[in-house]
Amino acid sequence: MRELAAAYAQALPGLDTHSLMSGLDGVTLTFMAMGDRDGAYDPEHRVILINSRVRPERQRFTLAHEIGHALLLGDDDLLSDLHDSFEGDRLEEVIETLCNVAAAAILMPEALTAEVLTRFGPSGRALAELTRRADVSASSAIYTLAERSDAPVIYAVCAVTRIDAEPGDSDEEYPSGKALTVRASSAAAGVKYSLRPGTPIPDDHPVAVALDTGIPITQDSYIPFRSGRKMPAYVDVFPERNRVLVSFTLPAKAIKDEI
Repeated sequence: MRELAAAYAQALPGLDTHSLMSGLDGVTLTFMAMGDRDGAYDPEHRVILINSRVRPERQRFTLAHEIGHALLLGDDDLLSDLHDSFEGDRLEEVIETLCNVAAAAILMPEALTAEVLTRFGPSGRALAELTRRADVSASSAIYTLAERSDAPVIYAVCAVTRIDAEPGDSDEEYPSGKALTVRASSAAAGVKYSLRPGTPIPDDHPVAVALDTGIPITQDSYIPFRSGRKMPAYVDVFPERNRVLVSFTLPAKAIKDEI
């Protein structure tokens, strides 16, 4: 699916909305209110529908996702393999995952990701740069960046959100109300650790300090797991408006211990 989408993207004149659609002969694009749905592809009427009430970067990723549906339906061999291997709800889940893979391959081609990683390394700044240049949400970019990073790194997007304490959490550690938390995260291949969405960031952590000051920070620190465990890591934090884009690079010893 990734190869199919990459080939589609390479043949396009650009990656703006008009150019993205130019590779689909006879398919029209319509924006309309769609409630909770982000978009849809109607193969019978050859139209892609996009929710007009969601953020532009979400619309853009949804468009690439729906193009993935069109590409998949146009590849009889791939479609046949999927139907031979899966059925029911599982088939639908796999198709949706593959279309997300396609969207990432279209909007964040390997050459762009490689260029960003070469220039900035596995860092919060790299995440910010890929988000800007691909014109996608940071939550979409972290998965592509993690997939293509050789370093043992966890990427995260953090922002101030309303949280509620979970069973077992002490009121002292995780009070209800607003707090800086992990919104999304993704780990590079070989890293088994992960940061759950909703994990609070301590007030004295470099991630919180960078958000408060608006100044990028790079230093040895730790990964603040929800359980309270603190794993040593090299932290690279890039504050951007009301959020922070972060990379946690694990030391070689942590990877050896894991193995």
